[in-house]
Amino acid sequence: MALDSETFDLLVKAVRRFVDGRLIPAERHVADNDQIDEDLLTEMRELGLFGLSIPEEWNGLGLSMREEVEVVMELCRASPAFRSAVGTNIGIGSQAIVLDGTPEQRSHYLPRLASGELISSFALTEPEAGSDAASLRTRAVRQEDGSYIISGTKRFITNGPEAGLYTVMARTSDIRGAGGISCFLVERASPGLSLGRPDHKMGQKGAHTCDVIFDNCVVPPDALLGQREGEGFRTAMKVLDKGRLHIAAVCVGSAHRLIEESVAYARTRHQFGKPIAEFQLIKAMLADSFAEAYAARTMIIDAARRRDNGENVTLEASACKMFASEMVGRVADRAVQIHGGSGYMAEFPVERFFRDVRLFRLYEGTTQIQQLIIAREMLK
Repeated sequence: MALDSETFDLLVKAVRRFVDGRLIPAERHVADNDQIDEDLLTEMRELGLFGLSIPEEWNGLGLSMREEVEVVMELCRASPAFRSAVGTNIGIGSQAIVLDGTPEQRSHYLPRLASGELISSFALTEPEAGSDAASLRTRAVRQEDGSYIISGTKRFITNGPEAGLYTVMARTSDIRGAGGISCFLVERASPGLSLGRPDHKMGQKGAHTCDVIFDNCVVPPDALLGQREGEGFRTAMKVLDKGRLHIAAVCVGSAHRLIEESVAYARTRHQFGKPIAEFQLIKAMLADSFAEAYAARTMIIDAARRRDNGENVTLEASACKMFASEMVGRVADRAVQIHGGSGYMAEFPVERFFRDVRLFRLYEGTTQIQQLIIAREMLK
């Protein structure tokens, strides 16, 4: 644990105040303009949110997994767009370098990622490679001078429009499956790199994705992560457990907000001469939502502690991600139902959250992929 308990408690309280005082009031503006204002991003940098998981050696906070998920649960009581702004720097955009980067790559990139000066983006998914990530087609061909030429298109890349650094998975040999995939650290200014137009999504306004296109993109020899070919997919797999626990925590944070909104509305909305909170069926929906969110939180904290203790948590992380992402969808649906017709109106946050949380069942591995992983781990 990087922080003593008192310092960590202060951090959690600071994030909670920031969420309540700054982020939640800004949600509507972000959704309407599809953009987070720079002053909020500056405050997020000052809080250290871009460097939660980056070790102190490179100016991050170096939180343990348990600490990280607790902070994320607080942060994600606000719109998921705010978490998305820091998510790739917290996740594989930095962790691939932490785990497998050379000393030079770590010292060059990690301090800037921790401060939020540099935004990272993880480029794995392609038009024909999503759940079957090992089938990716983007290629990197080594030249006589040691440089590489990368060709291919990456799709739905989170923070693609803002990133200054792309962690790119590309095939460097014809070995079938994962063994021929390498990882490259590609800077935005690299010749041959271009971006598609930002995607128009169902929800999560303010969190941007786009295609990242490599058209004979030239990168230097030191762009190869760890200076080792064929290790890229293995690097990605090393941090998947962490990423899935992180997203599960995001889901719990969103569920907590939806429950807060539902309780507040049920107390103030009157029908048949009394608050709807007094109706048994409203109470039942509130109770179901709390119990499911509590179960997900407990699962995640347990799995995070196990990971911090050095245990293999592939099974538990997939179970957490599957349960939490499905759970928050049910909580969002109940929140709209409790709000009645108002829940369908854009002026109420539950309408936006209903659309926003749908994505969590898709990325970091769909629910169906998690089911396959859980069963595989059980049957070993």
